[in-house]
Amino acid sequence: MWRQLAQKGVIKRNEYVRIITRALYSLNYNMTADLLQEESRIPLDTSEVKLLQKQVLDGNWEESVKTLCTISLLDKATRSLASFLILEQKFLKFLRMDNNVLDALNVLRKEIVPLGINLNRVHELASWIISPSGYRNTDQDTESAKSEILKKLLNLLPPSLVIPPTRLESIVEEALDLQRGACLFHNVFDSDLSLYPDHQCGRGRLPSSIKQILQVHTDEVWFLQFSHDGKYLASSSKDQSAIIWQVMDGGKVSWKHTLIGHQKPVLTVSWSPDDNQLLTCGEDEVIRRWDANLGQCLHVYEKIGVGFISCAWSPDGRVILAGMTNKSFSLWDVNGAELDCWEENTLRISEMAITDARDMIVSICRGDTIVFLDWEEKRCRKLIQEEEVITSFSLSKDNKFLLVNLTNQEIHLWSLEGYPQVVARYKGHTRSRFIIRSCFGGCEEAFIASGSEDAQVYVWHRGSGKLIQALDGHSGAVNCVSWNPVNIYMLASASDDGAIRIWGPDPRMDQYGLGFKSCT
Repeated sequence: MWRQLAQKGVIKRNEYVRIITRALYSLNYNMTADLLQEESRIPLDTSEVKLLQKQVLDGNWEESVKTLCTISLLDKATRSLASFLILEQKFLKFLRMDNNVLDALNVLRKEIVPLGINLNRVHELASWIISPSGYRNTDQDTESAKSEILKKLLNLLPPSLVIPPTRLESIVEEALDLQRGACLFHNVFDSDLSLYPDHQCGRGRLPSSIKQILQVHTDEVWFLQFSHDGKYLASSSKDQSAIIWQVMDGGKVSWKHTLIGHQKPVLTVSWSPDDNQLLTCGEDEVIRRWDANLGQCLHVYEKIGVGFISCAWSPDGRVILAGMTNKSFSLWDVNGAELDCWEENTLRISEMAITDARDMIVSICRGDTIVFLDWEEKRCRKLIQEEEVITSFSLSKDNKFLLVNLTNQEIHLWSLEGYPQVVARYKGHTRSRFIIRSCFGGCEEAFIASGSEDAQVYVWHRGSGKLIQALDGHSGAVNCVSWNPVNIYMLASASDDGAIRIWGPDPRMDQYGLGFKSCT
């Protein structure tokens, strides 16, 4: 009986050695693998499996079938599939030889058909007897072709007989995935993971320390958003302006442009897909399109008798979506021509987005409902129905999840795949009067961040829903947060105190105290 390994004694020594041997062969360390089998006296494959491999590579199909029948541990279905694969090659071998059509027909009738599987393939093989043009395009006599057949055959056999070449890698990756999933503060790229220690990030991997305070706005800051490339930050304020900030290589954020032109507070901003342009939306006013590099206004979108309250870009940057005060929304081309107008909504649309596939427009249509509208057919594709009033939402980068802020001081995470359903709830922040916005962030968007009326920034672990930090620093309600999509250690917050705070890692909170590029 083989001795068990490891502390808990659940690892069988013979299985462990065989998996290592297979990994060595897959890495082309063939001599080392041979020596390991010799020293351990644990063969990688049984004698029957070794013989089967040799016969297949030699093209000896008749003997291969016989050897297959001697291998135990095969259930009926597996044996039939493996036999079919070998007998098909036997059939083709006879068919390629002159005057052996009858032998090929006998293989088909007496050996392949009785297996009772793959009937469509059986009919195709039968057609080749009458019309040989089909099989003549298949070349199974080369070494590479036989190796491919052997690979397919071995994949049919159970792992206890034939260990998959990447079995060790799969086990290690699964272990890393489990450790990563259990790490509440995981915020490093996969390329920085190490096999040497057990994986555990410290709090120092998260933005938790104030790195900068940006005080250029002269009134409450209502909204902010990083550009897609993470190189810029745009903010909007009650002071009727928007500001473009530049994120320098070292992480410092500096003023670039102040965008002046609105006659009312600026509610929101939206970056174009290529980050070269910016939309700003005045409160019940107009939408302006700006050159982000020059800070110049390129176009003003307006409609007589109606004001705008929200805006968004189409994924290709050719169309602008605008929510209006008359509870409708319009589609415009970038030059200002109105393409379409939908007037079927029952609520002022203060939040909207377009999915990356450009197939759905996401908007709040009633106080407790978010609607997904078909872009082409102008019909509702799906609804999200909440029990409380919705104040804002945020779409995940992959468009598979929606983060919904509610008046009952909860944030709900909805899965959009298939039938929409709530998969997580986040609590702890406060909201009673204002629109508070939240966002996805961190490595693989593993965290949820939100503003709060108690002047704090809240961060939750997305998967577990656990609140992992509340950040002090602002002196007024935090209206909006934005996590840099490229620099996963940078978070920005906008507040009624008129300031924007830039948050970064605090190495004092890292239990390992070793920088921010790895967990080792």
